Order: sequence, then C-alpha cells, then structure tokens
Amino acid sequence: MSNRKGLDLLLTTRALGDGGAERVWVTIARRFAERGDRVTLAVDIAEPAYGLDRSTNPRLLDLGRNHALSTLRLATALRRQAPDVALAAVSGSCTKLMMASTLACTRTPLVLSYHGFDEWKTGRLAAAAYYGMPIANRAASRIVAVSDGLRERLVENWGASPEKTLRIYNPVSLDLEAAAASAGDLAARPPTILSVGRLSPEKGTIDLVEAFAAVTTPQARLVLAGDGPERRRLEERVAALGLGERVTFLGHVDPTPWYRQARVVVVPSHTEAFGLVLVEALAHGLPIVATACHGPIEVLAGGRFGDLVPVGDVATMASAIDRALGEIGDPAARIARAELFSLEVGFEKWAATVDELAAEHRRRRGA
Repeated sequence: MSNRKGLDLLLTTRALGDGGAERVWVTIARRFAERGDRVTLAVDIAEPAYGLDRSTNPRLLDLGRNHALSTLRLATALRRQAPDVALAAVSGSCTKLMMASTLACTRTPLVLSYHGFDEWKTGRLAAAAYYGMPIANRAASRIVAVSDGLRERLVENWGASPEKTLRIYNPVSLDLEAAAASAGDLAARPPTILSVGRLSPEKGTIDLVEAFAAVTTPQARLVLAGDGPERRRLEERVAALGLGERVTFLGHVDPTPWYRQARVVVVPSHTEAFGLVLVEALAHGLPIVATACHGPIEVLAGGRFGDLVPVGDVATMASAIDRALGEIGDPAARIARAELFSLEVGFEKWAATVDELAAEHRRRRGA
C-alpha cells in the first residue's frame, strides 16, 4: 500500500469544454484526483459540468463570467484553501491566477500553461499574459508550453525564462481499442471528412468549406464538430456554395463516435500550437490532412504521419483530401505515433512537475 500523502491542488481555466485546452485541463484534474490528490477545478463557465460539482473530486468551483468578480473569488479560494500548487491553462486564466495570487498574498507555487501562438490577440487578459512575461517570470514557478515550437516562441519572442519554461505535450486520452484495425476497415467506410474544433477564425474552417467545394470524390460528406463565433458565416457560405445537403454542423459533441465513422480528418488551422485533434485522429488510425503550422508539423513529424498543406491554400487542401480519401495508408504507424502523446506519458510529466514544486513548498512551510 502506498504511503503517499495526497496534495491539495487548484486548477483553473476559462471553461470545462469550450476547446481542446479546456478538455485537456479537465482530464489532468481528474487524473490528479484519481491518484489521491484533493483537486479544485475553478472555471469561469461551469456549464456543462460533466458530472462535477462541489461534492466531487475534482471539486467544481464556479467563478462566474465577470472577470473582476471571478478573480476575487479565485483569490478567496487561494487564501482559504492554501493549495500546495495552483495551475492555470490558457493565457487569460494565467493572468487571472497571477492577479488572484497577489490579492491573496499567497506563496503557493504557480504553474502557467500557454496553449497558443496568437492567444495574445484574443483579449486584454490574454495579451497581459504575453506582454507581461517579466511579471510571469517572477510570479510563476514554472511556465509550460504545449509544444517545442511554442516554448521557443515564448522564450525568444516574449522573454519567458528559459530555466522556468518547459514543454509538456497535452496528455491525450487515447481510445486505442476503437482504432481502425486495418486500411481495409477505413476504406470500407463512406467518404466522410471530419473536422473537430472551435468555429473561430484562427481555426481556418472557412478554408475547409471552400476546399470541400472542390473535392471530387463521389458522395464525399463533410462533418463539422464544434461551435463558435464563425458558425453563422460558415453556414451562409455552405448555403451559397450549394453544399447544404453534404455538410453537417454537429455543434458541441463528444467527437469519439465520429472518429469511428470518418475516413479522413482535416485540421485547417491558421495557427496551432499543438493539436489535440491530430493525436485523437492518429489514435483512431485515420488519414490526416493538416495545415503546415507549428503544431501539425511537430505532431505529424514533418508530414511522415499526415499530409501537410500550406496554410490557406484551398486548392492544395482539396487535392490532399481527395488523395487521403483514396489512399488510406498504414493505420498501425499512425496509432503508434499517437502513443507518444498518451495520457500516461503526458501526465507523468505534469505529476513530476507538480510533485517537485509541492515538495519545495512544503519544505519552506516546514510541513
């Protein structure tokens, strides 16, 4: 029997399921709870709650959507709970955690997790996490980037401390039992093209719609899983192109059943620091077409495990989709690649980081 003493941890982010980063944060919180830690998951938007509430572990703390009030509530939680380590995911939440820590006058070690190259463009709080990097270097015990490319950008362009900044790939919960067993299994599926992600400009979904209009594979169908501010524009463009009967908007859904039906996954992002969807698609053995931005280049090993196309190049994307629908390739190699980004591998690094900081913090407190 283990004599390990469980930690008190506080994890915060904007929402529970609004995007890949948030989904990963919930997964990490649950994993810490499973190993015996007492976890508080503090979020601005607590709906849907995915089975979490104040009585569960992780304990769900609804901070509310007002940034000022939610920061004050986060400060109160830090002061009352006095966690061994506090962690934030996504830049706006990183800024709020630093502010809350100052208000609470706490010495709790902070871990700030950055998930995108262009998050600084999405709002004042997000921008503050990048432009305020000198403050982050002092406030944070560790700064985490989700890819080597993002770590390099944070250090070289934004001035993140090289000593404090480390790369931890997003831990992905892989459903390897549901992976395609052979190329024949995939080839037998209808020619369904799947895209999973928030419908926002940086995700490039409008490029995918334009490319789909030029796809020549008979009976090809496009399924878009996700929601966001671009949805109305996308729906209007789909209608204008006469694609209404061949394009399905699913909204917010668990994409797992759709990975089991799709023949190809497309990631058309204009910018992507990692690419959770890429790993999930690899784990299902699926052929992938992705834009050649940092995350896909890194995850797909420069094109060894998927077809990379120039960002915004609609014609090349359409040709690559047709090719992927017809040339399935080797699912086994893709599945093996996905295992490098598994929950077990990624969480081990998160756990080691948190345990090191917690041990240092407890020594300082004399606990």
